[in-house]
Amino acid sequence: MTEQIQISLTGYLDVPEDRLAAVTAALPAHIVLTRAEPGCLAFDVSMDEDIPGRFTVTERFSSRADFEAHQQRMRASPWAEITAGIPRHYQITETPG
Repeated sequence: MTEQIQISLTGYLDVPEDRLAAVTAALPAHIVLTRAEPGCLAFDVSMDEDIPGRFTVTERFSSRADFEAHQQRMRASPWAEITAGIPRHYQITETPG
């Protein structure tokens, strides 16, 4: 039997002040859509209390396929348009599930 591998992503994005209102407004819908995806085990985005404009991101998916499906959906979403060009600082890890 093949062991299932979970995919976790942790990191942050720093949103420029002039885009902060739009990103903050779009975030709740992005969270709801992501949490509803098949294989999403956890998805949290929170504003850093010490660094203005920084959003900390943690997500976990039950498989590489589920994570890739999330990435594909996200790339075609309003969230991708609103956050286009904002660098992401993420680390992706694989762990036995």
